[in-house]
Amino acid sequence: MAEIEHFVDPNDKVHPKFSNVANLEIMLFSSKAQTSGQSAQIMRLGDAVEQGVINNSVLGYFIGRIYMYLLKVGLSKDKVRFRQHMENEMAHYACDCWDAESLTSYGWIEIVGCADRSCYDLSCHSRATRVPLVAEKPLKEPISFEKPSTVNVTQFEANKAAIGKEYKKDAKLILDYLSVCDECYISDREKLLSEKGEFTIETEGKTFTLTKDMVSVKRFQKTLHVEEIIPNVIEPSFGIGRIMYSIFEHSFRIREGDEQRTYFSFPAPVSPYKCAILPLSPNQEFMPFIHQLSEELTRNGVSHKTDNSSGSIGRRYARADEIGVAFGITIDFDTVNKMPHTATLRDRDSMRQIRAEVDELPAVVRDLATGVLTWEEVEKKFPIFEGQETNRKDE
Repeated sequence: MAEIEHFVDPNDKVHPKFSNVANLEIMLFSSKAQTSGQSAQIMRLGDAVEQGVINNSVLGYFIGRIYMYLLKVGLSKDKVRFRQHMENEMAHYACDCWDAESLTSYGWIEIVGCADRSCYDLSCHSRATRVPLVAEKPLKEPISFEKPSTVNVTQFEANKAAIGKEYKKDAKLILDYLSVCDECYISDREKLLSEKGEFTIETEGKTFTLTKDMVSVKRFQKTLHVEEIIPNVIEPSFGIGRIMYSIFEHSFRIREGDEQRTYFSFPAPVSPYKCAILPLSPNQEFMPFIHQLSEELTRNGVSHKTDNSSGSIGRRYARADEIGVAFGITIDFDTVNKMPHTATLRDRDSMRQIRAEVDELPAVVRDLATGVLTWEEVEKKFPIFEGQETNRKDE
């Protein structure tokens, strides 16, 4: 698992970078659609937040970033959706929750959860540790003693005598616990007091029952010069194993016209190797260029492998394709015999090739592997090479 804990002001759930993802069109399967038997629909993320389908723009921002991440690591756009938790599966404290789901041979599976967990986590920690976990917030009104701000406060009012009489030396535990409870928790317990006349608390491994004569709820206004808030948390939670499995399924390909030739179309950033160095033959004249390219690729931070085994170049291309190597540099006799020294660069998915100077290729592969360049841009910059993979019968 991998998680993000993003804290946000509960009264200002607006993300300053939401505009960066607002125009994404994502397949959303809302709780309303699920209960009414409708299908998931593609929505603009900004519209989903504006219409209240997604609770707020901070949650919407993380849904957008999760979606962008999943596509970048290799999931298919038409096999990713976000499903909203229905009321009967939503945690009682959550404001909203969406699961990123991937369509696999097992059907739709959850791979990332993204929940607005309100103030539940920090409130639980506060009650357990008896330490207020709050953040200070600049007040909207100018901070001055002449013009202070007033806020509504809800807190437990403990009858210390009654609690002390009943629980004696444990009374301090109970009083400390009650002093750090948040408004949501207090309101829930107030309802229990009204309906049942009592409620229970757990602290330091002990359980205590509190009755109406021991505790009540007090509401009042308080003048503040600095406002304290309990932050809410937005929690994206990634299932790494499930994401990896989805990448494998979504990236598996079969070459058109050759069912025996399979490959993985991993995006270059997540390919196990970004590049293969493939000399046309074991000829010793190729060795200086192999060493030069390997050293330069390493210097540029490009993971690569060299395959100078026997066998046709076509078969070695196919071996590299099978494990998802994104690009291949082929050293041939033109590399050795012609000036300037050039080699071919092959794109795994299209099998198209360009020819460029050996000195240029490591930086080109680096930029392709990091997404700075696209293969289409490379084809515009360098001449197309027609050669090794044309009309081969030995693959």
